[in-house]
Amino acid sequence: MDHHTRLSNALAGLPVDRPPVWFMRQAGRYMAEYRAIREKVSFLELCADAELACEVTCQPVDRFGVDAAIVFSDILTIPEAMGQEVVFDQGHGPRLPSPLRSLDDVRALRQPDVADALPVVPATLRSFRAARPHVPILGFAGAPFTLLCYMVEGGGSRNWLHVKRMLFSDPATATELLDRLADVVGDYLQAQIQAGAAGVQMFDTWAGMLSVEDYQRFALPAAQRAMARVSGAPRIYFTRDTSPFLHLVTQTGADAIGLDWRVDMARARAELGAVPVQGNLDPVALYAPAEEIKARVHRICDAAGPLGHVFNLGHGVLPTTPLTGVEAMIEAVKERSSPR
Repeated sequence: MDHHTRLSNALAGLPVDRPPVWFMRQAGRYMAEYRAIREKVSFLELCADAELACEVTCQPVDRFGVDAAIVFSDILTIPEAMGQEVVFDQGHGPRLPSPLRSLDDVRALRQPDVADALPVVPATLRSFRAARPHVPILGFAGAPFTLLCYMVEGGGSRNWLHVKRMLFSDPATATELLDRLADVVGDYLQAQIQAGAAGVQMFDTWAGMLSVEDYQRFALPAAQRAMARVSGAPRIYFTRDTSPFLHLVTQTGADAIGLDWRVDMARARAELGAVPVQGNLDPVALYAPAEEIKARVHRICDAAGPLGHVFNLGHGVLPTTPLTGVEAMIEAVKERSSPR
């Protein structure tokens, strides 16, 4: 079975010879090839250069033989396109020096035409398809709520004080920002499909810090609004810490659900039924001996069952991950096509 059929069938719940495998942040600092490019250009310069981004996107495909690529970019291209400055300091996470704290701040944002404001990722997708036509490539974007978190807080946070203050004290402003973001996110994902993405993933990384009530009030409607603008390819919705509202994530309209490593795969199958799932090996497991990695991979695949499962990590691969761990994971997934 070829890579395209394996991925599309898995995301549709149709028979496959084995689960397809790719992993989040598969193009990144754990690879010497990537580090060699980053010695010459900054992260933002890399994200802004479609040909270099394509080269980086190809690296894990060529080295590991994964079943899908994911386009190299960053979720914070959207705030930048809307007029908010984004800074990446070496060795630290992203920083947005002018966080949004009022309705006036929100209304000062641009509402961009994604074709004009966000051309690099579609160009990267087209370049990859020309360079590696035998491998499907996924597009992605941050979900509206997760983007709001960065835009309001000004960067990462342990308690998201400013975000929650806005949600609880000024929900109308939060909702207006979420609506605006949802439209841009949806249009951006659709543009990626039009450029040849075989599917798209919406990352709602920080939605899990909400209560069930607040997820239903803020993050879920925004994700639904964004998803409603996307068609023509499978849509994956990923978030972390979703155990309390696992039963709600299918209401986003996504075709498949990405699971973090904390979610028990058997329980997810019981709650989600036939909905295709993606995941969910703990990224730190890749530091374990090969036999331990393989045993964990097989347990996840056994719990997921033969239909509707894309194997992935439960979050992004870590920068110091040993290549031998990645190789053991992929080898174990590929063993699933052999009698066991």
